[in-house]
Amino acid sequence: METATKSNKVHIGKKISRIREIRGIKQDFLAGELGVSQQTISKIEQSEEIEDSMLEKIADVLGVSAEAIKNFSEEVLIFHIQNMNDNSTAYAYNYQCSYNPLDKVVELYERLLKSEQDKVEILKNNK
Repeated sequence: METATKSNKVHIGKKISRIREIRGIKQDFLAGELGVSQQTISKIEQSEEIEDSMLEKIADVLGVSAEAIKNFSEEVLIFHIQNMNDNSTAYAYNYQCSYNPLDKVVELYERLLKSEQDKVEILKNNK
């Protein structure tokens, strides 16, 4: 029972490490932004718990919220990535146009061309 309880515990340091890696940020950069040593970042990433004030600072440098770090799940991330690339899911529909953007550009160009032709015709008639 004791092992099961320990495995259910959230390991904030590992989450920070994984988010940092995904964002392409090195420990040295994170340390510099926080004004601490790289060894301190290494210790933080090995810690199961982190003070809220430090978590807020780290989250700010990583470009996420402290809540996002606390709730980070690699399984959920993989699920979203897989589904964003799969056209059969609802995610894909959020990023697809219901019309062809090139058709709209051509339509706009034709209207502008017609307008210019009308202006030229009016100028010819006024002479």
